Amino acid sequence: MPYQQAKGGWIELICGGMFAGKSEELLRRIRRAEIARQPVQVFKPALDDRYGVDVIASHNGIRREAFIVREPREILEFLRTETRVVAIDEAQFFDPAIADVCSELADRGLRVIVAGLDLDFRGEPFGPIPHLLAQAERVDKLNAICQVCGAPACRTQRLINGQPANYDDPVVLIGASEVYEARCRHCHQVPGKKQRMGKTTDREIDGWGKQRIGKATDGEIDGWGNQRIEKPGDGESNGLIAIVLS
Repeated sequence: MPYQQAKGGWIELICGGMFAGKSEELLRRIRRAEIARQPVQVFKPALDDRYGVDVIASHNGIRREAFIVREPREILEFLRTETRVVAIDEAQFFDPAIADVCSELADRGLRVIVAGLDLDFRGEPFGPIPHLLAQAERVDKLNAICQVCGAPACRTQRLINGQPANYDDPVVLIGASEVYEARCRHCHQVPGKKQRMGKTTDREIDGWGKQRIGKATDGEIDGWGNQRIEKPGDGESNGLIAIVLS
């Protein structure tokens, strides 16, 4: 059943790997909203032109016209007064502002349905999707079928000339079954990933998604968000304030 609350709007996120049926589920919810006579507007990023410039489509051929936007704030500009449901496909291609736009729409009392890849071909969080995961009232994570072993697939394997793409390849490469396969965790391959994990320099992202800015001195905040108070002496603490969440 669709998520509903007594008052106000909300955000629904449909995520997962490629070929998991995200766009198909988005289109299904759009159709049900139209049957309920709720005015719907559909949006997609200009970057995704696999099945046409102004349509969203599932891999099984279901299509629907959509507004093309280059940056998230354009959704607010194109929004009609009578619209009650906003659907957004391929949200991973937008910049982080898409999360703020979705929250603003929900605050206005609209139902916002978003679909997107939660992990990139490296198996790492993709674009703004983690922010939407945190903000959404409802989250549905869909699995495909691993094309190697047949297990539930939560990863997207990129193949270049039939071989797994290297970790250092560009994150965004528009394509479908000619470039990508659904894979499970154990069959997913990313050459070069283990060598890169855990190695950081100033302003790089480490293997846990944390950004190291620089070394901290007394009274400053270090690159991991800890505050150094003073240099420890014999038998003293190291001066770092640690917060432990249970």
